[in-house]
Amino acid sequence: MRPVVTIDRIGEHAGQEVEVRGWLYNVRSSGALHFLLVRDGTGLLQAVAARSELPAEVFEEAGALTQESAIVVSGPVRDDRRAPGGHELSLRELRVVQRAEPYPITPKEHGIEFLMDHRHLWLRSSRQWAIMRVRAEVERAMCDYLDDAGYLRMDAPILTPSACEGTTTLFATPYFDATAYLTQSGQLYNEAAAAAQGRVYCFGPVFRAEKSKTRRHLTEFWMLEPEAAYLDLDGCMALAEGLVVAVVRRVLDRRRRELEVLKRDLAPLEAVRPPFPRITYDEAVERLRQQGSSIAWGEDFGGDEETVLSRLYDRPVFVHRYPARCKAFYMRPDPERPEVVLGADLLAPEGYGEIVGGGERIHDRALLERRLEEAHLPRAEYAWYLDLRRYGSVPHSGFGIGVERTVAWLCGLDHVRETIPFPRTINRLYP
Repeated sequence: MRPVVTIDRIGEHAGQEVEVRGWLYNVRSSGALHFLLVRDGTGLLQAVAARSELPAEVFEEAGALTQESAIVVSGPVRDDRRAPGGHELSLRELRVVQRAEPYPITPKEHGIEFLMDHRHLWLRSSRQWAIMRVRAEVERAMCDYLDDAGYLRMDAPILTPSACEGTTTLFATPYFDATAYLTQSGQLYNEAAAAAQGRVYCFGPVFRAEKSKTRRHLTEFWMLEPEAAYLDLDGCMALAEGLVVAVVRRVLDRRRRELEVLKRDLAPLEAVRPPFPRITYDEAVERLRQQGSSIAWGEDFGGDEETVLSRLYDRPVFVHRYPARCKAFYMRPDPERPEVVLGADLLAPEGYGEIVGGGERIHDRALLERRLEEAHLPRAEYAWYLDLRRYGSVPHSGFGIGVERTVAWLCGLDHVRETIPFPRTINRLYP
């Protein structure tokens, strides 16, 4: 009985007869030969059907298969450097599980809206296959790094009673007799968890009702957020630096083939090594002005400013100590200069912009109460958050790193919509 094998392990069975279960990715014919390109989710394998080696009806059936038909192919495996993956299967048996109808996504060029309307099928393409595998590796690498550093995963709720990042970007939903909101971040709950466990992280989807159409924005995305007691801004940046370096190295080590499918230039990724440059917001403003920007001190950086700054460096760069007025209410002011906060953003190179944002949180209750009032946030909804400053409050820090922006950078993509299986934007909720 032939073993059933996956294509990514096909090289271990050279010289043996095997069975592969998958779908027809493409077929081309050359007289007495049909070349079936088969995919099974782990890779691509060329199965060669020779007229001289098969019953006439099997040979004819192989040549008449439609794209994405579900098939099972069997035969001996042999090494062939010219074939995809370096191996080839000589077809001996073919079983058609389901003959696909005419496939809507053809080799011709399609518009992005057409492809997004057919996202459930577009995921089968080699490009999307590669991106999703890089994404999975990024997520595993992030969790592994924090697990190894002694951080405990404690997931935060998705339904919350209040805002974290700002009240204007909340998705509201009825919650029995009250109103709940889809979480913008797990950070506030992370702070409670860090007071219990010391070092924690949460990982999950977050939501921002931002009416933005830029290549960096989604309304639903995934974020990993570590938080640690007794961690200052320098320690926070060091943690983010170590995490990003580990993720890049892991992807280069384990997903090089996928990056090659995407035709990603690997040289910029190979250059991602510590230490990362660190510049203050003041220095960043000066560099922007040198590049022709008219930005005024106190303004937050948008995509254009982040792009300009990130192109000045061959590796990610930290920008720290932003003006307090353009950061969240919970950011701790610099004791030596209260108009700026002890926070930092990490900008990815090659124009990809911010992938990490975080810093020290206010641990003084009176100051936090004052900041809530200045931000016009209802104190009652944050009573539990203020409690954390009443019972054993300590300096603490954390950050969030966006999975989609990180994957877009690593894969060299023009838009984050390809980095998540089913993207949600201001004009897309289907499929």
